[in-house]
Amino acid sequence: MADHVLAAVRTAPSTTELREFPMPDIPADGALLKVEVAGICGTDVKMYGKPPFPDPVIMGHENVGVIARAGAEFTARKGLREGDRVFVEHYVGCFRCAWCHAGEYRHCEATDWRTNPDARRYGYTSAENPYHLWGGFSQYLYLPWNAVTHRVPDGVTPELAGLVTPLSNGIEWALVTAGVGYASTVLIQGPGQQGLSQVVACKQAGASTIIVTGTPRDAARLALARELGADHTVDVTEDDPLQRVLDLTGGRGVDVVLDCTAGAGTAPVLLGIDALKRREGVMVVQGELAAFPDFPLKKLTEKSIALKSARGHSYRACELALEQLASGRFPLEKLATHSFPLTETDRAIRTVGGETGEDAVHVSLLPWAAV
Repeated sequence: MADHVLAAVRTAPSTTELREFPMPDIPADGALLKVEVAGICGTDVKMYGKPPFPDPVIMGHENVGVIARAGAEFTARKGLREGDRVFVEHYVGCFRCAWCHAGEYRHCEATDWRTNPDARRYGYTSAENPYHLWGGFSQYLYLPWNAVTHRVPDGVTPELAGLVTPLSNGIEWALVTAGVGYASTVLIQGPGQQGLSQVVACKQAGASTIIVTGTPRDAARLALARELGADHTVDVTEDDPLQRVLDLTGGRGVDVVLDCTAGAGTAPVLLGIDALKRREGVMVVQGELAAFPDFPLKKLTEKSIALKSARGHSYRACELALEQLASGRFPLEKLATHSFPLTETDRAIRTVGGETGEDAVHVSLLPWAAV
């Protein structure tokens, strides 16, 4: 094993540098992951353009790789050994607090970078912290004792396993947060990687009607949504989306709205409120808007709508995502549209952000790929 590790480091807004870090000494309760695939999502685009703090950061929080080196205590604790392929969640909880004991380590203060400047979370932690390798845009990733790992089933390729994060989010938000189940009617707004993942989750759960909205630039994605199980797709620029939803549901509206749009302003939320059925519908939002002037709270309460936030995933959702990938029931490999070597990290992030004009769904970095 080499003495140094090559990584792509965010050093300033929209700026990446390739840097070498010393190969860390692994403690008995730690391990080193050889990163095979690091996925990129919309959050990475935002963090790249407007970093929350000035420290250098190795981004990358959707990580798959092989255990390259592991201490004896790590091996005993995790039931893993060198050579095992794993998916690593980005949360690094304390496993002592009430949230961690409840299995909701995603809410742990020790992994919340928004409120804790010393938090550990893959893709968000300063590379100046001990062990340095806190992001997947690197040849290796450091795994402490409290890293959350999932063994990748045999037959699931690293590239396919790279879809676990968006797919597990889709499962968590649609099935757990929104309660989609048998005979549910669902409106999914936005056919990106999250929206398409939710199509699969809703279809698997037995939803009777799945409607996906998009714009003309989403034509290929809307076609893929239909291939993955959507019953109807709507171009919001050609049709009145509310009227189409009402027509497709016999005037009743949908049970659940899942807002997977980004940068679309208030329109999707307003549409969702109107498209939900008369009583006790559920809407899940990602909270992209810092403020919402004239929010129609009265209409929300009159219809008894439950407004919920989309926030990460659970251990169970990741396991279900891996099972879904292993089943081969859906052509999920079609979501993995682009991959780049480490030297093209900047271009990869900009591709996700739509700056290159390429029709990308899920983009990955392959740290060991040739330039």
